[in-house]
Amino acid sequence: MKTGEIIYAKDIDKQMYPASTTKLLTALLLAENKNKNDALKYTEKAKIQPPSALNADLHPINVGETMTAQDVMDGLLLYSGNDMAYVIAESVGKDDVDFANKMNEKVKQLNLKNTHFVTPNGLHDPNHYTTAYDLSNIASTAFQNPWVRETMGKQKNTIKTSSGTSFVIENRNKLLGKNGCIGGKTGYTSEAGKCLVTVYERDGRKILGVVMKSVYDATDMAVFNDMEKIINWSYAAKPVTLYKAGDVVTTKSIKYKPLIIGPEKTINVPICTKEDIVYYDNYINKNELSKTVNLSNINTSSIKGESSIGNLTVKERNVTNNYKLYSTVSKSTFAKNNMAYYAAAAAIVLCIVGVAIYAIKKIISLNRRNKRGKYI
Repeated sequence: MKTGEIIYAKDIDKQMYPASTTKLLTALLLAENKNKNDALKYTEKAKIQPPSALNADLHPINVGETMTAQDVMDGLLLYSGNDMAYVIAESVGKDDVDFANKMNEKVKQLNLKNTHFVTPNGLHDPNHYTTAYDLSNIASTAFQNPWVRETMGKQKNTIKTSSGTSFVIENRNKLLGKNGCIGGKTGYTSEAGKCLVTVYERDGRKILGVVMKSVYDATDMAVFNDMEKIINWSYAAKPVTLYKAGDVVTTKSIKYKPLIIGPEKTINVPICTKEDIVYYDNYINKNELSKTVNLSNINTSSIKGESSIGNLTVKERNVTNNYKLYSTVSKSTFAKNNMAYYAAAAAIVLCIVGVAIYAIKKIISLNRRNKRGKYI
């Protein structure tokens, strides 16, 4: 997650239905617009939401009752309450339609091209869709919010309404707390299939995974098994080498001035990097990775390899890295290329020195004659 690199990819730009993983964006908008102790009102639209819902599954909640934003957030992300999503929508937005507009404004801010949301809870609508790639960006942004991140990592909690009704809820992410899983969000509709977003941390390295359109098997473990396979593979994956340290990246014909003044000289310069440059081998990087050489510091010192001559920019979809480039022209080649110029310069200098010495001697001689003339 720190670098934003794509390690594993399969159909990541294919539009799919996200089901309740939508609630990660709903949670983010709640966190950005409300405080934990704010009172949120239970609404009529929240009341009519189908399971999973606190009202439908656990205990009736009356319209007009209130809950703290903290408890609503827990009900949304741990229990995946469809009713909690509408409580948020009608508290943050003027209504659920206005909230959907806010969701799509956030999508636009994140520069996501293949996502459009209609509902705050992800229940099926043909116009409510995203991609694994876009969802990974939504999840990563949500995880960066401390309140959302803290809630995603809770195993269970007790929440209550203003009437005193309390609910003991548990996180539906079956991987949470196992093998480094520190957060996530589940989702399911018959149209979307089983969906899952998780965040793992092993040895200080965080990886975010997205699985969409998995099957709902008898034990409800298929999507979790799919995720574990992807995460384990990703942690084991090693990047491939684009250039090794010392490899010639390109050879450029460069014009420069051997001397401060005088004509330009042209030399073919092999240019290398002094560090390994690597990337993860997947179809996205194979299709989209680009390399740009920018030689911005051309002078005698950089051509001799004494300082960087420019940069190599390597772009992946989520990542741009810059690497310093150096000339590998040998000193003997550089000296041979400039020998005539140096010889001419030396001849000119010697000529100037000779003229200067002659002039000085001439002046001294004239001064002596003038002195002798005064005493005659």
